[in-house]
Amino acid sequence: MQYRIAGVMFVSPLRRSWGYGCGMVVLLRTVIAALACVTFVSAATAHPHVWVTMHSELVYGPDGSLTGVRHHWAFDDMFSAFATQGMTAKEKGKFTREELAPLAKTNIESLKEYKFFTYATADGKKAEFVEPHSDYWLDYKNAILTLNFTLPLKKPVKAKHLQIEIYDPTIFVDFEFAKGTPAHLVGAPAGCKLDVELPHDITAAQSQKLGEAFFNALSSAQNWGAQFANKIVVNCP
Repeated sequence: MQYRIAGVMFVSPLRRSWGYGCGMVVLLRTVIAALACVTFVSAATAHPHVWVTMHSELVYGPDGSLTGVRHHWAFDDMFSAFATQGMTAKEKGKFTREELAPLAKTNIESLKEYKFFTYATADGKKAEFVEPHSDYWLDYKNAILTLNFTLPLKKPVKAKHLQIEIYDPTIFVDFEFAKGTPAHLVGAPAGCKLDVELPHDITAAQSQKLGEAFFNALSSAQNWGAQFANKIVVNCP
């Protein structure tokens, strides 16, 4: 099932493999414990199955080192409906950050398994992230859930050339930058310049030619989805 919101195509947040049982029928293959077991099968047969619209901020410390990446991920309306089903709100149709806190915690804990779909290199060397400790929350607006979280670097880095890639290695999830201001720098040294590189999209024809079996057999270790990565590139003097 597909939906279009503000010009962005979304697909029902359902796991491609239905034999995983309750809790594995999920958006992003990660947000598992928060959803009830859903016995609904999507009509979609081509990858990707899930779309996320994102805005990212690269956060720098006083010494000019990159300390982390702050993500804002807008989920589709179907996921938002599933995720909030059965939740009690003080005001009908609205949820506060406090009411959404348990769901936000589940999201963050689940995303850890997939390295938050975020990868960094600084001057050609891999830079590792650690999971957020407390700087995360969910917002609910116009029936859409948005996950906000800061992904800290294990060690802050100073680099003349920095690259952040956001992608799902198995192409189950397609990440797309928000229009207008997809990414920006926070506290970066003077002279640093940010560029965004958009991936070429995998077409429905390509996806169907490869076949569902091909995608189901993909593992994160194969890293096939890297060729469809969204990239944030920062060059500093």
